[in-house]
Amino acid sequence: MKNRTLLMIPGPIEFEPAVLSALGAPTTSHTAANFIEAFGQALERLRQVLLSEDGQPFVLAGSGTLAMDAVGANLIEPGDRALVINTGYFGDRYTALLTRYGAQVTQLAAPVGGRPSLDEIEDALKRAAYKLVTLTHVDTSTGVITDVRGVADLAKRYGALSVVDGVCSVAGEELRMSAWGVDVVLTASQKAVGVPPGLALFVVSPRTLQVFKNRKTPVGNYYTDWTHWLPIMQAYEARKSSYFATPAVNLIWALNVSLGQILEEGLQTRFERHRALSAACKAGAAALGLSQVPQKPEWAANTMTALRYPAGVDGGEFLMRAAKAGVYLAGGLHPAIKNEYFRIGHMGATKIGDVLATIGAVEVALVQSDYRIELGSGVSAAQKAFL
Repeated sequence: MKNRTLLMIPGPIEFEPAVLSALGAPTTSHTAANFIEAFGQALERLRQVLLSEDGQPFVLAGSGTLAMDAVGANLIEPGDRALVINTGYFGDRYTALLTRYGAQVTQLAAPVGGRPSLDEIEDALKRAAYKLVTLTHVDTSTGVITDVRGVADLAKRYGALSVVDGVCSVAGEELRMSAWGVDVVLTASQKAVGVPPGLALFVVSPRTLQVFKNRKTPVGNYYTDWTHWLPIMQAYEARKSSYFATPAVNLIWALNVSLGQILEEGLQTRFERHRALSAACKAGAAALGLSQVPQKPEWAANTMTALRYPAGVDGGEFLMRAAKAGVYLAGGLHPAIKNEYFRIGHMGATKIGDVLATIGAVEVALVQSDYRIELGSGVSAAQKAFL
């Protein structure tokens, strides 16, 4: 462990030992009684983590992009209209994905670091009838958080399904699927859910399933077709085995452990912990003179922080210096500002000590980049904010 570098990127994250232990256990059959129980429990727990009273959970072997693809493939038919609330790279991705399935997509975008207002979204909904409204809860490319509750309410009022990309938010940011009237929430295993990469996770409302069942054309994607997967999910939750494609057995074992830990911590406690970690990280960065990509503090996510490099600091050199100081950070992702900023993830198993170590490594990398700061000022500010 002495040679291990702390992983503080916006996913994959650091994982709990019990989760890794479950991942490394001998592989069981996907029809074994103990695996059927674990899978069924994981489906139930996924619904609970998303605060969904009656949603249908799905767990597929794949990435967050596969979850996005599954939702697009099953809900879009050629000619359907979709409104994409674009706050960064992943809004662009959903536009391309939905277009591939024949959707007529309207993008509602904001300048980098911004987000469309609810008034702008309502104006767009008044101008045309949409089948889907998609939004990225936390866009990993900008660190901007979107008002899920407000957008879901508008979508429902105007007869559209609300689809939330929660890859960088679920189990870290507050998200109440049933209470807020959200129709679809999708995510991936490797972020705040706390499981190594490899699982696409999503929960869909009864209204969404009815829209799917009313399709007039076949689903254009064989693997993600809910016609195949719905009976599988229902069977495992009823503690029966069923087969369409082999599930990611060890990852599902690990998922069940992690979801159990999340529920044991308590969702409200977990949301508050992520807010506290975020406040500490952002206060430490501000004390060092670093500005955020999100244009307003209230638009900044709690699961990650996106920070601009100071003038004169070379991003590539900075990231290497931070890694040598013991912490891996992520470079920029948004094409428009790719070389202007870096990203810190603080979600899932992250503790305040990890955030303090990260701010310390940032200080070292800045000093080595000839940027003048008072050493320790960032760490001190982070401690004060956390306390």
